[in-house]
Amino acid sequence: MEKLETATLAGGCFWCTEAVFHGLKGVHKVLSGYAGGSVENPTYEEVCSGRTKHAESVQICYDPQTISFAELLDVFWRIHDPTTLNRQGADRGSQYRSIIFYHDDTQKRIAEDSKKKAAANGLWPDPIVTEIVPFTSFYPAEGYHQNYYRFNRTQPYCRMVIDPKMEKLRKTFTDRIKEVDV
Repeated sequence: MEKLETATLAGGCFWCTEAVFHGLKGVHKVLSGYAGGSVENPTYEEVCSGRTKHAESVQICYDPQTISFAELLDVFWRIHDPTTLNRQGADRGSQYRSIIFYHDDTQKRIAEDSKKKAAANGLWPDPIVTEIVPFTSFYPAEGYHQNYYRFNRTQPYCRMVIDPKMEKLRKTFTDRIKEVDV
């Protein structure tokens, strides 16, 4: 029996982040939700207000024998801009900040090393502002946010924002993409 692990990441709009990670080999489930804030069971509207301090996040259930936490982070650094504070593209607000929520000391060490490597390799010209913080809680988003890209591909946001991320994923990580269409 495989032993699955959990990663929790925030990198802008959870619709985008969920779609990308859902397409990776070794990823069994991705949930969109909220993490990093102070309000239990927040709603989307509450998170958008900025008063909950939550970030739009994804919780990834993955098989570390197929894809490692470090490999997940390698994708994470490339699918969003970790140098912009409280913003991803046109999406603005603290709910769009970049965060790695570590679940244990091993994930913390891997996240810190990964961030240093991402900064050193010049992937981004500006300093990385991604937070690395301990995981405390995750609240799944409302049902209509789950698998948003899969069910709404023709929507303008999906075509203009998520499709380019998916294409970048296909070109950059060809060996890690699931055989099935994401």
